[in-house]
Amino acid sequence: MVVMKKSLLLLLLALSLTQLWSQSVSKSSAKAKSVEDRNFRIPLIGETAPSFTAESTNGTINFPSDFGNKWKILFSHPQDFTPVCSTEILELAYLQDEFDKLGVKLAVISTDPVDMHNQWKKALESLNLNNRGTVKINFPLIGDDNIAIARQYGMIHPESNSTRSVRGVFIIDPDNVIQAIYFYPMNVGRSTDELVRTITALQTSASQSSAGSHVLAPVNWNSGKDLLVSIPPNTNATKSAEVPAGFYSPVWFLWFKKATQ
Repeated sequence: MVVMKKSLLLLLLALSLTQLWSQSVSKSSAKAKSVEDRNFRIPLIGETAPSFTAESTNGTINFPSDFGNKWKILFSHPQDFTPVCSTEILELAYLQDEFDKLGVKLAVISTDPVDMHNQWKKALESLNLNNRGTVKINFPLIGDDNIAIARQYGMIHPESNSTRSVRGVFIIDPDNVIQAIYFYPMNVGRSTDELVRTITALQTSASQSSAGSHVLAPVNWNSGKDLLVSIPPNTNATKSAEVPAGFYSPVWFLWFKKATQ
């Protein structure tokens, strides 16, 4: 009798432990799946920009084909009417002429629907921020309330709100290849000066590079400054007189190409 009681107690204990283990595994699996569902791969530099069709404040957008043989900047915002994002949208609007001169098309997405975008756009266009005057927003604000685009571009991250895309920037060349990527935290505004500098550097490198040697932008490079070259123009140069015109080298592993005026 005593043996039977002990056996029964051991059986009940085993069942209880099994249930606890099963619940723990179930919770862990659910948590892992939740993280996995929100952890989408970011397309990398050198890859083709993912294409999508979506509604926007400018009508239906087929990205990137609707933007043609142009450089493109794709912005993402977590939510409309947020303070940091509002200042960024206005700054992009103030710089529209400069981006046009560079042959750059802008597109902005967020996980809010288009009707919300239209309200936000209307409110922004009525602002006279820092006494710079009101400005029209000509680039599209793209709706992504089903977070399909955010998934394609890896902008839903495990540690962020699962319904809000993180603040990403993708610079895409005329061949629709991604050339630069930035991600910013919610509390820090993006630098439009850096975007213009990066676009200018990428365009300059693309236009001045050849099959044998690439032109590179050094640290803090801005338009009009000297550039680097990946391969020395004269690998046998031992005297300054042997350095080709338009180049100079402060040390053997650094070769600069003088900027053309």
